[in-house]
Amino acid sequence: MKLRRLPEDFQVDEQTDFELSGGPFAVYRLTKRSIGTPEAIASIVERWKVPRRRISYGGLKDRHAITSQHLTIQHGPKKPLRQSSFELSYLGQAGRPFQPADIAANRFQIVMRHMSSAAAESAEQAAAEVSRNGLPNYFDDQRFGSLAQSGEWIARAWCLGDWERALWLALADPHRDDRSGDKEQKRILRESWGRWVECKQALSRSHRRSIVTYMADREAVDKPLDFRGAFTRLSVDLRGLYLSAYQSAIWNRVLNRLVEQQLSPTERVAVPLLSGPCAFFRALPPDASDLSELDLPLPSARLKLPDGPLLDLIQSVVADEGLELRQLRVKYPRDSFFSKASRRAVVQVDGLVTEADDDELYPNSRKLQLTFQLPRGSYATVLVKRLGLVSDE
Repeated sequence: MKLRRLPEDFQVDEQTDFELSGGPFAVYRLTKRSIGTPEAIASIVERWKVPRRRISYGGLKDRHAITSQHLTIQHGPKKPLRQSSFELSYLGQAGRPFQPADIAANRFQIVMRHMSSAAAESAEQAAAEVSRNGLPNYFDDQRFGSLAQSGEWIARAWCLGDWERALWLALADPHRDDRSGDKEQKRILRESWGRWVECKQALSRSHRRSIVTYMADREAVDKPLDFRGAFTRLSVDLRGLYLSAYQSAIWNRVLNRLVEQQLSPTERVAVPLLSGPCAFFRALPPDASDLSELDLPLPSARLKLPDGPLLDLIQSVVADEGLELRQLRVKYPRDSFFSKASRRAVVQVDGLVTEADDDELYPNSRKLQLTFQLPRGSYATVLVKRLGLVSDE
């Protein structure tokens, strides 16, 4: 099975009831094609010369897709903005910034391609099972884009106060999606790490070089090295992604353990995700009904749970990371923190409709178009992986 062969094969439309009641916040719809949300925001900042802190949006939308979402800019221009990869439409004014809680749901239209007739038929049957039983609400691999070749989580080193390791992972760790320029810059960093003046001279202008410059300037005047200060010069958006990736990976592992505990091996199938193996179910037996109703908290030091099996399980998963729950916190800088929230363990997929047809891109193959709606924060690609469990691809 193949996904995202064309940008049109993966479409996301953010749903909201955000009120346009007048106020200092300009409200926009951002429609983008084959570009990530952070990159689009950076282009808006550059084009309109607005401080990044005045821009607020609900969440990240897929890069390899056509997506629409909402954002606000405090005292933003009351006009549209068109670039080659995105369009910003002005909708009106609001009294507060747009926030994640303002997303009601996301509507998806996805095309699964290069499927055999049997695989397409099995996926349609699986879709019927998902409509009845729901779907484990795992965070999918898009959440873990900061996890690079080392397999180490940047936020883990951050929590442990290992500032040099956190900085190395953020700047120098090779990533499978690195472009050629990034590969070269990271190679220079790895080979020149610790020789900051030399490293600065070898790097081209970039956010990496600006951070290395901070270290080189201190080295040049024999000041103590300041890895903590260098790390905090990474953008607050990036640092937030590091925290959410690590917290989400731990949450996935907790849910995986719960599914394994409540379903026999014959009732589940493990699918490898970047966060680790995740168990999916084909159906939930009656004695596992509490799982479908569970709001599972995101692990952090701020978590307040009574003593019991769930707290024990979360502590056990965190212990596998070589940490205690109290260590899942950010002491510095104070502009970043782990989320204090809960997430449904099992999510219902609304309005799931499938339509099979011949695949115009792949001769003698079938394609399956999916139309459905998910609550905010749930991943459509998890549904695709669930449908693929019973395919012959």
